[in-house]
Amino acid sequence: MQEVEVKYLVRDEPALLAALADQGIALSEPVRQDDQAYAPSSWRYGMSKRGVPFARLRTQAGRHVFTVKRPMNNELACLEHETVVADRGQMHDALLSIGFTPTVRITKTRRVGAWGAVTICVDVVDGLGTFLELETMAREDEAGATTQERLHKQVMALGVAVERVTQTYDSLLRAAKAPEPSV
Repeated sequence: MQEVEVKYLVRDEPALLAALADQGIALSEPVRQDDQAYAPSSWRYGMSKRGVPFARLRTQAGRHVFTVKRPMNNELACLEHETVVADRGQMHDALLSIGFTPTVRITKTRRVGAWGAVTICVDVVDGLGTFLELETMAREDEAGATTQERLHKQVMALGVAVERVTQTYDSLLRAAKAPEPSV
C-alpha cells in the first residue's frame, strides 16, 4: 500500500476549523511531534525524491516511531513502513551506520481527525505556519495523482481559502532557511 496525501498552507485557521466542524469532523487534542528527517548520504536537496527511501524518527509523548517512505508518483505519494522503536538514540546511530544523513528537524503541533476513510491533520509547524493534510491509503499500483485529485476536491468543497503545497515539510523548512540569492 502507499500513503497518498495532499497538503495546504492555511491562511485562516479559525475558518478551517469551523468548516471541518460543519462536516462533522472532530479533531483530537493537540500533540507535540519532534521529527528528525534523514536522506541517503548520496542524495541532496534539488535532486528528485522519486524512488529514493527517506527515513524519519518521530517522538510524540515519549514514544519513538521510525518511518521509511519511498516516493512513488511524487513526494506526497509514498510506499511507507513504520514501527515503534525503543531507543531513539540507538536508531539514529543505526541510520548513520547504514548511510543515512540527518537533514532537517521538524517540530509541530498536530490535531487529527477522520473524514470517512481519509485522515485529516491540522499541523502548526514551527517556522512555517498552519497546514491542512488529507491522507489515505491506496494500492501500490494506483496512480497517486488520481487519489490526490480526489482528495483535492474534498478540500475545495470545504470552501476555505488554502494554498496547495506539493512539497514535504522538510523541503519547505529547508527552502525557508535558505539564504536569499545575491544580486
